Amino acid sequence: MRMTRRELMSGGLKGCTLLASGLSVPRFLSRSALALDGPQTDARILVVLQLTGGNDGLNTFIPYQDDAYYRARPVLAVPRGQVLRLTDDCGVHPQMQGIKDLFDAGWVSVVQGVGYPNPNRSHFESMDLWHTCCTEPKARDGTGWLGRAAQRLGDAGAALPAVHVDSAEVPLALGTSGVAVPSLHHPDEFRLDAGGEGGKLDALRAIVSASPSRATDDLLFVQRTTLTACDQAERIAQAARQGASGASYPGYGLGEHLRLIANLISANLGARIYYTSLSGFDTHAKQRNHHPQLLAQIGQSLKAFFDDLAARKLADRVLVLTFSEFGRRVHENYSEGTDHGAAAPMMLVGPGVAPGVHGAAPNLTDLDDGDVRMQLDFRAVYASVLQNWLQVDPSAVLGRSYPLARILR
Repeated sequence: MRMTRRELMSGGLKGCTLLASGLSVPRFLSRSALALDGPQTDARILVVLQLTGGNDGLNTFIPYQDDAYYRARPVLAVPRGQVLRLTDDCGVHPQMQGIKDLFDAGWVSVVQGVGYPNPNRSHFESMDLWHTCCTEPKARDGTGWLGRAAQRLGDAGAALPAVHVDSAEVPLALGTSGVAVPSLHHPDEFRLDAGGEGGKLDALRAIVSASPSRATDDLLFVQRTTLTACDQAERIAQAARQGASGASYPGYGLGEHLRLIANLISANLGARIYYTSLSGFDTHAKQRNHHPQLLAQIGQSLKAFFDDLAARKLADRVLVLTFSEFGRRVHENYSEGTDHGAAAPMMLVGPGVAPGVHGAAPNLTDLDDGDVRMQLDFRAVYASVLQNWLQVDPSAVLGRSYPLARILR
């Protein structure tokens, strides 16, 4: 039975090894090899940074003029004189000088009191909700909000709409039924398996160039498409290994991940969504020993990332969105830490944001069962990013419409 070219691609090429050449083709490249046009060079890009564990929003963006903050946290509160002032009632942790610099440049939007109704303090359930935007666990179908967005971007012609850059598993947020999302951690992961014989790629090129007269059109199509995939893999490998444009990234994992993302963006591979994470935010005890170092990673890494992008004249195309599954309780606990909370600030970074602090300062004397009250549903932030940045219909991705938050220019 004769197979169509699409059937050959879906059934025969994805993840296969061409026996004639011995070259393993990365599974995710099969779709990009089908693309007829090159990637759009001015397309906007979203980078999502997940802060895993439940970041303490009150010690990140600090209500430094509120005496209730200092009463609730006699050990953990950041002294008023050390806070980096953003507005008259909101400052940033002193370890986040990089964020202060970006804020002063008009490249940071802080959104106060973001959460969801009836908050769940389970890491797993809350993270699943943020990833899927579906409140009913039984209704979740294995897809996430970014995976659904990636599928629509793929339908619109993006050859490789999303990339996960992390050592962790691909998150549920990137789950999709239609677009394979590669997970990458180190440049060596891009190398093709050529069995140690450097001539095999050249041999494959020779096979394609020879075009034997008895070969079917479909066989030649598979050969040429495979060669295209191999060439794209080499292009990704070169992009991943190239140096930054003079930007000084910190040696942390987050800095290395953002360096890799900057290199991939610079190579113009066509990906519209990148996803990475930083863990360690579940600070139940001795928070002062850990949380400031995590915030320093964020500040230093994001500042280096945007310095790098600006040097490459790419910053205008990139938006970073940070989120955590929940904030922390207002009052510190007896272990010099904080317990699982609810609403917390979100941060968006890039030249395209509406700069400033959006929403009212948290009212620490009017709490919701010990937590900061929610001002804005996180799905309204997602909806704004989908519509106004990625130009994807938010209702199709989120399952319903949400009012747009005015957080982008």
